This record gives sequence, C-alpha cells and structure tokens, in this order.
Amino acid sequence: MKAALFDLDGVIVDSEGAYTVFWTSVGRDYGCAPTFAYDIKGTNLTDILSRFPLESDREEIRHKIHDYEQTMKYPLFPGVIDFLEELRGAGFRTALYTSSDNTKMSFLRCQHPTLLSLFDAVVTGSMVTESKPHPEGYLTAAALVGCDIRDCYVFEDSYQGIEAGRRSGARVIGVATTNPAERLKEKADRVIDGFVGFDVHSMLDV
Repeated sequence: MKAALFDLDGVIVDSEGAYTVFWTSVGRDYGCAPTFAYDIKGTNLTDILSRFPLESDREEIRHKIHDYEQTMKYPLFPGVIDFLEELRGAGFRTALYTSSDNTKMSFLRCQHPTLLSLFDAVVTGSMVTESKPHPEGYLTAAALVGCDIRDCYVFEDSYQGIEAGRRSGARVIGVATTNPAERLKEKADRVIDGFVGFDVHSMLDV
C-alpha cells in the first residue's frame, strides 16, 4: 500500500499570498521582525500565537485570523483535482495534513464541498502537538491511512513542511508555488512547478 500526503496551503489551494499579506500586517502592528510572515510559514496557529507574550494579543490575533479566513478565497491550483482522482483510481491512499485549525477547514469546506472527500484522512493542526518541521503530522497521516511512511510521498511548498516530510522518512516532492524551485531542489527529492502534466507514473519515478 502506498499513499500520497499533501499539505494544503500552497499545494492544494493558492492561498499563501493572502496569508503573507495578513501576517505581514500582524507582524508590523505587533512589532515583530520584518520577516515574520515568512518565518512562520508551515507552522500552526498555536505555535504562531505562542510568539506573542500577552494573552490579550493572542486572543485579538485569533479573532482577526478567523475573520480574515471567513472572507478570503481558496482557489484550487490547476490540475490538483485531476491528480487526486488519478491517485485514488490507481489505488493509492491519500491524506491531507494542514497546520490550519478546524475553524479554517469549515470555511474551506463551504467553498469546496467535495474537496475533502478526495482524501482518506485529514490531519489538522489541532490533532498534533508538534508543529512543522516536526514530522508528527505526516507520521499521523500515514498511520491513519494504514501505510508505512517509507511508502508515502509528501507534497509540500514550504521549507518547514519539506523538512517535516524528510524527517518523517517519506519521499518529498517540493511544489514551487511559494518558494523558488532552485531553493527547493536543495531540500526535496524532486521539485515540480504544479500538477498540470504531472501524473502517478511521474510520482513513482521519485
């Protein structure tokens, strides 16, 4: 049994640009480093909020991100649905591991009611205790679909996510949507620009 394990933002949905805008604004308003929006990519909300010492700030930011996510768009990357359907037709298990919380996932479900049905398991940030680059999330996803992590392929766009995939023991395919392909080649087993023209046979060559 083999499985494909996917990150959500920057891999399945084209939302990283919107998050960069939001977290850049938060970083500026709360006196964080200029690189704050990039430093937190791939980490979950609990980890992000832990960087703010005041409980009042954490609660305020939590409300702001949920308000923002409720109105933002979650466009799917071209070719991703075709690839997921091909995987399932070929007998692969599929799982989604996202640092997002359940509130954000409910907003995603409203915009794409059938998307999550293409995954045999969904692991959210609330289901793990360690954030990326720790491999816990991908190890959990592999266990939920009943697959040895060494027989899994991880699709990630962020440096932290790619590191999490590598630490887990899976083969890692970097998706060059939010970071330069040349940088990802240093970390991933293979790099792709997107899912258009990418198929199961190409994945198995990794």
